[in-house]
Amino acid sequence: MYQIVATDGRAKSAHMETVHGVIETPVFMNVGTIAAIKGAVATTDLKEIGTQVELSNTYHLHVRPGDQIVKQLGGLHKFMNWDRPILTDSGGFQVFSLKGLRKIKEEGVYFQSHIDGHKIFMGPEESMQIQSNLGSTIAMAFDECAPYPATREYMINSVNRTTRWLERCKKKMQELNDAEGTVNPHQLLFGINQGGTYADIRVNHARTIRDMDLDGYAIGGLAVGETHEEMYRILDEVVPELPQNKPTYLMGVGTPANILEGVDRGIDFFDCVYPSRNGRHGHVYTNHGKLNLFNAKFELDDRPIEEGCQCPACRNYTRAYIRHLLKAKEMLGMRLCVLHNLYFYNHLMEEIRLAIREHRYSEFKKSKLEGFLSKED
Repeated sequence: MYQIVATDGRAKSAHMETVHGVIETPVFMNVGTIAAIKGAVATTDLKEIGTQVELSNTYHLHVRPGDQIVKQLGGLHKFMNWDRPILTDSGGFQVFSLKGLRKIKEEGVYFQSHIDGHKIFMGPEESMQIQSNLGSTIAMAFDECAPYPATREYMINSVNRTTRWLERCKKKMQELNDAEGTVNPHQLLFGINQGGTYADIRVNHARTIRDMDLDGYAIGGLAVGETHEEMYRILDEVVPELPQNKPTYLMGVGTPANILEGVDRGIDFFDCVYPSRNGRHGHVYTNHGKLNLFNAKFELDDRPIEEGCQCPACRNYTRAYIRHLLKAKEMLGMRLCVLHNLYFYNHLMEEIRLAIREHRYSEFKKSKLEGFLSKED
């Protein structure tokens, strides 16, 4: 059940009840591609840093350890010891990023494993079966994330096929949820809007899929090479065409500034590898921009990454110590940076929700963006 509790302009904050617990939106999903956050972060850590939803990847878990194995072990929640919501993406983005290793057909996609090269086929039914075996809270429909840039003709054909695949996904998910022995018979299905930077194709596709009465709607195929301005323009066109009373998910986005702008346009769900990836390279987020802890100026800096931050790194360690760990290639340095970044993102979402619910989002967004552009003393 998804219920909007406050709006402020186009920004909305909602309360969503799922079989694995409540999600308060806007929410940032912490990306644990293979059922773990890269950077030695445990699910017990995720609770400590305020994670609401963990995101895992259908393709990667199908390849290793295998979705049948996860099912035999009780599903993804039990496997990774996480009792809160999980969203699994469909594998479409990973499959389509394999360029030279795959062939797209109407029935689905034939491709080779990036690990050992063995041949795999994945179509809408296979993606739904894998995600059902994983037992995630929310499953994503199988779609084509078209290349950027793509011709108008290519995009029209791709979007039409994605729509046909979505119909097949919906039918298969209903069958799986009704079947005996299903890990999560209450699994939700989100459809994905595509169309690149062609606003009219996007809008037509949004109108088509909104009539399919899905559990939620994602906007895919952005943050793949277009400018931020182009992305915001597409959101301005598409979000108003999607059901207001259903969750809206902007896939693979993004920076803190991207999130603030997305929320301002009515987005509920976000995910991105930035906080964990940047953290593993010593780049940490603060309210005064991003810091590179490898820089020599932090060698004697006995302050936390950010004053007042309540993450495990900032409560216990200095910039100087974390820099030393990073320089020494000690895994703890990477872990502390990832924990800080994920906490920063999760806490930012808490602040966003409060600002919307107190009807001061516009001023909040302006203040935050100005802070990100500033530099600390």
